[in-house]
Amino acid sequence: MDDQEGLGVRERAILVLERRGFAGPGAKERAIREELGLAPVRYYQLLNALLDDPRALAYDPVTVNRLRRVRDSRRSER
Repeated sequence: MDDQEGLGVRERAILVLERRGFAGPGAKERAIREELGLAPVRYYQLLNALLDDPRALAYDPVTVNRLRRVRDSRRSER
């Protein structure tokens, strides 16, 4: 997949990180900072935008659909 049409390296790395399970509190935030060099707030902003990106859905439909369901259930709880 070519970066002009598909996702960039950072976007793919975000989705790969979301596939992983994390043990213990703070483990995911630590991975976000160390592996991606992002503040967790910025990471979640980028992730939320990715969930609405058709390229992300094409790249990793299982992860994107799972995260969309989580996001939608959280929104409906408010």
